[in-house]
Amino acid sequence: MSAQQASLTRLFERVTGDEDSRMCRDISDEACHEQPGNFFRHLIAALGNKLADELSNARLILPWLMGAIGAPIWMVGLLVPIREAGALLPQLMIAGYIRLRPVRKWVWVIGGIVQAIGALLLALLALFGHGNWGGMLVLIALTGLALGRGLSSVATKDVLGKTIAKQRRGTLMGWSASVAGALTLIVGAGMVILDDQPGTWALAILLFAAALGWALNALCAAMIRETPGAIEGGANAWDSIKQGVSLMRRDRRFLHFNLSRALLLSSALALPYLALLGQQNSGTDLASLGILILTSGAASMIAGPIWGRLADRSSRRVMRNSAIGAAVCCLAGAACVWLPAPIRTSVWPYALIYGLLMIAHAGVRLGRKTYVIDLSDSSTRALYVAFSNTFTGALMLVVGLLLGALAQWLGSAGLMLMLAVLAVAAALSSHALAEVETPS
Repeated sequence: MSAQQASLTRLFERVTGDEDSRMCRDISDEACHEQPGNFFRHLIAALGNKLADELSNARLILPWLMGAIGAPIWMVGLLVPIREAGALLPQLMIAGYIRLRPVRKWVWVIGGIVQAIGALLLALLALFGHGNWGGMLVLIALTGLALGRGLSSVATKDVLGKTIAKQRRGTLMGWSASVAGALTLIVGAGMVILDDQPGTWALAILLFAAALGWALNALCAAMIRETPGAIEGGANAWDSIKQGVSLMRRDRRFLHFNLSRALLLSSALALPYLALLGQQNSGTDLASLGILILTSGAASMIAGPIWGRLADRSSRRVMRNSAIGAAVCCLAGAACVWLPAPIRTSVWPYALIYGLLMIAHAGVRLGRKTYVIDLSDSSTRALYVAFSNTFTGALMLVVGLLLGALAQWLGSAGLMLMLAVLAVAAALSSHALAEVETPS
């Protein structure tokens, strides 16, 4: 073992809390040997991806961009569905393609490059876009970015499952979320300082930084040492749909997971409405956006490692507990409308609840990602991930459109109450899931 590899191994054991890095579950001996180095390549790649996601957030950053360039309000309502469904719906086709590749990291690299190009286009539109045509180009660039995200999503999880052992994956994702959250704090602080400076330049800088984050993600993915895997099981999208439906019929745990995941959409869908409540009551200046970014970054920094370690013990309990937290935050957000006027018109109560909801949402994301990876094995992982994501993407479009229509009648506060009920149902469903982290 070289001195560099020995140093990486010691650092890996310190970060993961393990005394022996060669104790590997669910990966090959060769992958186990490369695990310490691959752990940190995954960590830096995930850091770039998570930071870029925060800096191009469809729940905060892109609505501010649309407002800054004077795009129509109806276009703002399409941002989250395009970002989520555009990334999730094509994944069955991507999974079939990935299964035909013995080395899958290059699909991840292509996805990172596509996302970097999309973010760069959004940065240019922040400077030069205007009105209807500017808003339409934002939606087109976001569609391309979402498709790149779909490529990376399946490939990342498949490569992670091949190169990092069970009960270390949640720790990896937790640390990346924490470090990205710390960097996001710095960005938010800068925006608070800028206050009422020209918003388009600040947004352009954020989106350019997001492009650099995805470029770093692609570079680190290319450096991962991945051993060739099996290529059996590749299929076209229709065959993959039939396989996915068949899997849900045969594997009741997978069916139950997808039901729980559908209900857990409540945390993601609540975030933009909570931000909208804050915007409606406190104004749209850059400092308010900066405060929301600060709370989002602080939440990710605090929640990431904690949820990650807990997910390695029981991802089922992480999903349940974070759903309970989301329900409480939705109720608190709805209650803000009854606060005294001086408090209600300040961004701070919304920022506090937004931060707490982000902590809950981080748990939802880490819990469900860890659960589906640990539920599957090397021969089914890409299909499990892709079918679950495609199923969720379709639901996101349908539920997003329904909630948008209901928001016209109920208002943001009434919608938050409805999402609280869904979060309670998600907690009950997640509590009844089977454990998948228990050593066999």
